Amino acid sequence: MRWTGPSRRSVATSRPSTRVLGYLESKKNLVGSACGLAGLALTVAGAAGAYWPVVIAGLYGAGALIAPPERASVPVFPGTAEQLGVVREDLARLREYAAEVELPPAAEGKLGGLLDLYGALLEPGWGTEALATEPDAVHALSRAIRLDVPECVDTYNRTRWWTRLTPGGESPERHLERQLSVLSEEAERLTAGLQDREARRQQTHTAYLEERGRS
Repeated sequence: MRWTGPSRRSVATSRPSTRVLGYLESKKNLVGSACGLAGLALTVAGAAGAYWPVVIAGLYGAGALIAPPERASVPVFPGTAEQLGVVREDLARLREYAAEVELPPAAEGKLGGLLDLYGALLEPGWGTEALATEPDAVHALSRAIRLDVPECVDTYNRTRWWTRLTPGGESPERHLERQLSVLSEEAERLTAGLQDREARRQQTHTAYLEERGRS
């Protein structure tokens, strides 16, 4: 016997019950109930007279109308520090993948140096503190680790397999080396940008201290 999940009828009937429970917990119902209780107190005190059901219902409705609307919860997204932790885990998986594939010596050296640079940037400390303030740098680093490097290695292996069947044409090894060189240059520019930002920060602080000393 195969279970195919909840039937459409059960899903349909669960939605109204969910809405009912949601309303019972809402501010409108709570304020309306408080006003209704006030009407009930008036009834007990004899102030509502024969129209006590109308008084209670009217006060409940008025309370529900004046109650502030429900405020939707603001979605919480992972912070930059959490994102860097995930990227660090992705780099560890990329290293495992790179260790399993067979690459030419020159490309293997370039890839090893590139992964080491990524690892240094993601090492907890000053590198990640600088990255945390640069969302574009985090995006570029994440894209390179998750997409660019795996694609370089995978397309190399695929192309090399076809080249063995039909020799000739441009060397897959050469393409791989060029791709890794481009990624290395990109990582070096990213690193240089972070270093330059820290240098400007130091210069700004020096200028501030000198200006404060003259005042």
